[in-house]
Amino acid sequence: MTALRSLFQPMAAKHGLGAACFIGVAVFIWVVFLIVLPQISMLDYSFRLNLPKPDIGGPLDVYTLDNYAYFFSGNDGQLNTLDIGILVKTLVAAVFVTLIDILICYPIAYILAHSATGVAARLMVIGLIVPFWVNEILRAFAFRVLFGATGLINSIGMGAGFWDQPIDFIRADVALYSGLTYAYILLMVFPIFNAVEALDRNQIEAARDMGASWWRVHWRVVLPIAKPGIASGATMVFMLTAGALAAPQILGGPSNLWFTQLIYQWFNESANWQRGSAYAVILLLVCIGFVMMLMRVFKVSIGEIGR
Repeated sequence: MTALRSLFQPMAAKHGLGAACFIGVAVFIWVVFLIVLPQISMLDYSFRLNLPKPDIGGPLDVYTLDNYAYFFSGNDGQLNTLDIGILVKTLVAAVFVTLIDILICYPIAYILAHSATGVAARLMVIGLIVPFWVNEILRAFAFRVLFGATGLINSIGMGAGFWDQPIDFIRADVALYSGLTYAYILLMVFPIFNAVEALDRNQIEAARDMGASWWRVHWRVVLPIAKPGIASGATMVFMLTAGALAAPQILGGPSNLWFTQLIYQWFNESANWQRGSAYAVILLLVCIGFVMMLMRVFKVSIGEIGR
């Protein structure tokens, strides 16, 4: 109650009691009804058996760990290397996409915050935002066309003589990684921009006047300030990439299966919501644990990310 009062009173004093009440109620409904209750329902499903409708609520409808045990041991009691391997591959791919986004977005955010001004800054922001007016699924199909056997990249490559035969970018997952990297690029740019923008330019100039090279200026001056923004963007990109479904379905190769596709199969193709819920809970817990571990390694707190 004390924490809620400390948040509510300053908001009411600044924006009025009506605005504070509206925001408080909206946040409460969003958190409770759109996040907490669905997650509790899914967690309850994950401990249930997949029973016919007449048996639901009867003596056979009991809590069990069978759905979680299946993920680890399958039906034969042996290590379920297939599903575990798909989860590991999904996490590794999410880390890879997150690192690519950091490498791309850090210089963009720095230029936007400390180099671009006036019309150039506005054009950069418009160039980043306007393409995302197109639906995510349409953008994924655009990447499939772009990287297809008869797509623009293969046409340019063969026309310029770089290669003789079309390269299967879809099977090699180049299209998938490119599409995922592009899909969440804004979620990386703006948190880094918000953090870097607070940096006093005099600190950069002082470091350069003292003879520091560009990489040393960024390593010792800019990155410590940008670290919370990088952590915030990396958290969002990693979680959304690991939980992506549309892009892997459209851009993934025939032998590439994302863990979210397994969850989709349990829910829709196998009609086993209980096992699908268990797999979804496993993915959620593993992703949260991985993010918390990285925050501890890089010494970034939740409070710093939330600024």
